[in-house]
Amino acid sequence: MQDKKEIETLAAEFESCQKILTALGDEVRQHIIEQMMLHMEDSRGMRVPEITELTHLSRPAVSHHLQILKDAGIVNVNRVGTMNFYHFAPKNSIDKLISVLQHANGMIKSIPDAGDE
Repeated sequence: MQDKKEIETLAAEFESCQKILTALGDEVRQHIIEQMMLHMEDSRGMRVPEITELTHLSRPAVSHHLQILKDAGIVNVNRVGTMNFYHFAPKNSIDKLISVLQHANGMIKSIPDAGDE
């Protein structure tokens, strides 16, 4: 049986990861992340028009999805003059999500399997 305090801690950890879970749960944003990984040849990052061309989405749609990824801590933006370059955040929130999932997995594994009876 799990300690109530540990379950409450896990619940708080999941709550703190809601934005990242929402961001990563969308297929369009997954595709944007994949395209950025495949085509980010410049350390400055990628601009909306480049991502638009790769994803065949509208500029407003790409901007909207990039804002969600930014709010979730996955990407950052650098402004150079009037241009915005999106790049992966060096300390991105994916590490935090992995830690929460490892915590949950450890708790789940400590519960006896009902099929073992």
